[in-house]
Order: sequence, then C-alpha cells, then structure tokens
Amino acid sequence: MELLAEPTLQSAKPAPGAPTAPPADMDQRVILFGMTWKDYEILLAVRGDQSGVRMAYLNGAIELMSPSINHEGVKKMMARLVEAYADERKLELNSYGSWTLKNALVERGLEPDECYVLGAAQTDVPQLAIEVVWTAGGLNKLEIYRALGVGEVWIWERGSGISVHLLRDGIYERAPRSALLPELDLKLLESFVTAQNHSQAVWAFRAALRGETK
Repeated sequence: MELLAEPTLQSAKPAPGAPTAPPADMDQRVILFGMTWKDYEILLAVRGDQSGVRMAYLNGAIELMSPSINHEGVKKMMARLVEAYADERKLELNSYGSWTLKNALVERGLEPDECYVLGAAQTDVPQLAIEVVWTAGGLNKLEIYRALGVGEVWIWERGSGISVHLLRDGIYERAPRSALLPELDLKLLESFVTAQNHSQAVWAFRAALRGETK
C-alpha cells in the first residue's frame, strides 16, 4: 500500500519555525494507493454512520478527506439556498446530503457534499450532486460521478465560483445553467454562498427571488 498525503500533511520533520499542522481553514486529505474495492468497503463499514471523514474510490485509490469549517460552511450555505429556491418556486426537491454512492460493478464510490432528487422519483443515484472544492487536490470526482451515472454535477471552487456539468452521451459537458433547475439564476445564488450570516443571506436571497427591494 502506497500512501500519498497533501503537502500540509506530510510527516517529514518541519524546518525550525515551520508550522507543524495544516492551517485550520484547509481541508485535510490523505490518498491511499494500491487499494482494492474490498478495502474501500471495509473502511466504509468501519466508519459506519459517523460523520467527519468522507471517502471516495477510483482506480485503486481511496481518498480520505476531513472538510474544514469553511468547506462545511459553503456546502451548507449552498444547500440552504437551493432548498430555499425550491420552496419559493414550490418544487418538490428531496435532499439526501452526503449519500454514499457506490457501484461495485464499475468500482467507483464517493460521498457528495450535497445531492438531490427532484420530485418523488425513486433513483439509485441522485439527479444533482454538489461538490465544494475549498482545498485543491484529490481524486477526479467527475470521473466517479460519470461512472455512477449522475446526470448533473455542480462544482463550487474557491476563487472560481460554480460550474455546471451535464452528463451527455457518457461524458460531462460544461453548461451555462442547470438542466434540473433551468430558471435558477446561479450567479445570484453564487453571490450569497460565502456570506458570514447564513440566515440573513437566505432571507436576502428569498427577497431577490420575489423581486422585493430593500
């Protein structure tokens, strides 16, 4: 088994005066190489329903990621905004959080930051998954989503904002808007994502959706 850690997590002795721990605002990530699908399933079983460490599997590599408080803040803000939009537009949107998505036949698995199904449809995978990239690096999550057949993925990346990826003919294509929620103004939503006060941001977002002014 080969282990690769992010630079901030390397075990080499730090230089005098250098920090001995990753910054608190950075996600902590370790990737284990030379792992089997069975190894991945064992680690999932050992972790159980406990929150904290998210796992992904791709091509013999297991990613273990502990999100920072900033990562969690962005993902919860995006969830509240998407759900507020659905409420305002009276859309039946079902939320499944960090649902563990895995398929033994293609040996792919991961846990999205947030995921959704529109309406009452029973599906094996969500129709929409949201990924937050607060700290760059890690496995290719789009490749995992592609193999699992998730139709739409939003990626919010620090410094870049939201990008929409739609699965068409087995590959993801960048799109200017959501196919699942085509009338949602993603630029408007994006403007509230990093707000410090979540409740005030949701209130302001709802007011904007209603066309209200201060």
